[in-house]
Amino acid sequence: MDNVIRRRTVGARLARAALYAVLLLAALFYLLPLAVMLITSLKPLAEITPGTLLSLPQEPTLAPWAKAWGEACTGMRCEGVGVYFFNSIAIVVPAVLISTAIGALNGYALTKWRFKGSELVFALMLFGCFIPFQVVLLPMAQTLGWLGLSSSRAGLILVHVVFGIAFTTLFFRNFYVAVPTELVSAAKLDGAGFFRIFWRILLPVSAPIIVVSVIWQFTQIWNDFLFGVAFSAHNTQPVTVALNNLVNTSTGVREYNVDMAAAMIAALPTLIVYVLAGKYFVRGLTAGSVKG
Repeated sequence: MDNVIRRRTVGARLARAALYAVLLLAALFYLLPLAVMLITSLKPLAEITPGTLLSLPQEPTLAPWAKAWGEACTGMRCEGVGVYFFNSIAIVVPAVLISTAIGALNGYALTKWRFKGSELVFALMLFGCFIPFQVVLLPMAQTLGWLGLSSSRAGLILVHVVFGIAFTTLFFRNFYVAVPTELVSAAKLDGAGFFRIFWRILLPVSAPIIVVSVIWQFTQIWNDFLFGVAFSAHNTQPVTVALNNLVNTSTGVREYNVDMAAAMIAALPTLIVYVLAGKYFVRGLTAGSVKG
């Protein structure tokens, strides 16, 4: 009996070690491009051409980062990606806050204030999650023109809010389904109204799903290229469009270190968000998986 138990224990340990080895290899495989970008961005240009891809910099320098931020050419202008980085912040912050707030109210109304046709409304909103972005480029451009928001930050914010509402509504609706309806019914009997119930009962327990919504929307909007290139002017372009222009600018010697530094600058916010809040994203998703 003891031998059987020992064999099972050894087998379990070997299986766990094999699993960890596979996970480690997968992590190294996916982190390799990031390592190459970081190493290349710290090398002087003279070390890149003759050196191997993974060779460490002999004389590390932050000059490529400084040039990528404030001097690199993104088309006809040579002002770096710093200006466009702040453009992205000015677009992302209000778009994330507005779409999250609307999604929370939608999810609340669709679960705790059901009305005739509420399921149809939710199905139609859910359908918005599967509409290809390319299909709506022309209608959206025409709508922005009617509203006088063409080539503006406000126009890009509106576009991202409209396309984010379907996802945030889905998140909050599935989360609020698990909240006992009896709490809302009791609050109604006490005379609480729509917004008071939301503010006092639903919102205090919504932290996990708010984190999910914020991370999702932040990542989607920050990494967006299609809407940025289609609906912005030069002075309102997000950092992703500026990065594309920088990499495709063909003047002089190709500075791979500057290109990699610019890519790292563009990727840093989403990397920081996932490193600091990734575990809360998973917790928030599973928190609303009991029902619905």
